[in-house]
Amino acid sequence: MKFQIIPLRLRSFRLPSLPLSLPLRQFKLPVRALRHGRLSLLAVMLVMLACQGCNRYVAVTGYAQGGTYSVKFNTAGVRVPRAGIASAIDSILTLVDTTLSGYNKSSQLSRFNAGEVIVPNKLFSDIYAFSRDIWEETDGCVDVAAGPLFDIWGFGFSTDSLPSGSKVLETLVSCGMARLQESIVPGAPLDSRSLLDPLSLSVLTDSDLASAAPACLNFNAIAQGYTCDLVADYLRSIGVKDMLVDIGEIYCAGRNPAGRDWSIGVDRPVDGNDAPGTDLDGVWLSGGRSCGIVTSGNYRKFYVRDGRKYAHTVDPRTGYPVDHSLLSATVVASTAAAADAYATYCMVLGFEEARAFIESRPDLEGYLIHDVDGTMVEWASPGFTLR
Repeated sequence: MKFQIIPLRLRSFRLPSLPLSLPLRQFKLPVRALRHGRLSLLAVMLVMLACQGCNRYVAVTGYAQGGTYSVKFNTAGVRVPRAGIASAIDSILTLVDTTLSGYNKSSQLSRFNAGEVIVPNKLFSDIYAFSRDIWEETDGCVDVAAGPLFDIWGFGFSTDSLPSGSKVLETLVSCGMARLQESIVPGAPLDSRSLLDPLSLSVLTDSDLASAAPACLNFNAIAQGYTCDLVADYLRSIGVKDMLVDIGEIYCAGRNPAGRDWSIGVDRPVDGNDAPGTDLDGVWLSGGRSCGIVTSGNYRKFYVRDGRKYAHTVDPRTGYPVDHSLLSATVVASTAAAADAYATYCMVLGFEEARAFIESRPDLEGYLIHDVDGTMVEWASPGFTLR
């Protein structure tokens, strides 16, 4: 992977009629299939006036298997050389790619899904544990072991589409976290059959158990947010207080180079709105808080057959793509991984249940856009600041 360090220097300039938007392309875990309508990072330098200490901000940008990432941070009080920080970030992204990518055929995940015996590293076991917790909390709405369902609908690691009802049922009963062990031990040999939980499959005969479908995992619903948190954790460990980590999803803390809130654009969930930042519904202000912010939606990954739209949000409980009025869900949480997971959860639930979920959680903020008789209607939780 290649990276570049760019000093962020402030100078006066004329503001355009709309906030300048930096293009965001997915960090490809390879994350071109990591779903989601995403947030667009707005230019953080809205009034570019000279200010003391602003030249301490730098941006580390780079390419990861065809995608881009951008990490902006304040080096004030940080003793690690900038080149060392950039190298460490690159190493984190490389570790994620070689561990969790479903498109890197030599990654631990790809080899596991292919039936090979792997020796999972701590990253693999940690994200599995987090996924298990999310699965339990969401009553199965977010299930990383439901990968085969996404595959048969063409939204996973295959190009299939429009499966028959019998194929959906067959796949539904042969996958899911309920069939798997609660945890993975890092460093211990593991394959897609040894992860099956004999107790959960105890209703099967020995011969049926031997032929049970092996486990298949897909971390797309949380991997980008999880990666943001890994980079943010590293930056905090070396003393960084002001940062914006953009790896498809976003984590931010502190202030931008102008000493103001980080500004994040929320895209309008219009079918075909594939260029982040070009058609915004509004701009979210961070308020200086440390948090992840993620938008999930069904307006970028979908297909239409016989006049019906099939979107990439598949409900693991039914085996079918969702069909409701919620167009996009933006969630703010303490971590980007949690925001990522809960945004997906909201898209599975639909508007009414998603709103009730967010209202029940004082630790979350949310912004939901849903369709009412052909008109987009927005709902925001009290602490979600949008302009």
